Amino acid sequence: MGSHAFARLRESLSPEAQAEAVALTDQMDRELSLAELRKARSLTQDQLAADLHVGQASIAKLERRTDMYLSTLRRFVEAMGGELEIVARFPDQPLVRLRGLGELAEEEVAEAGE
Repeated sequence: MGSHAFARLRESLSPEAQAEAVALTDQMDRELSLAELRKARSLTQDQLAADLHVGQASIAKLERRTDMYLSTLRRFVEAMGGELEIVARFPDQPLVRLRGLGELAEEEVAEAGE
């Protein structure tokens, strides 16, 4: 659902705007807040809210949260056209990508609208 809306948005941009979005994405730091990530992806809170079927105020509130369900974070990232990966880092082994987290039933994801 989210990646389709982002693809439509991206296709509606001029070639110059698409190139700028790619350049910004390439320059993004590895550590960004959700609001910074949304802005770097050239999305407004209203656009993201429409894709997630919530109000703009819910997006603003979600961006300020320091704690949320992984499923909510996954939906937020997917609405921006990305994919959420959870990685565990240990000093004595390579990165471990954790799977199956944040894939709860839709009724449990109502937190985004709170």
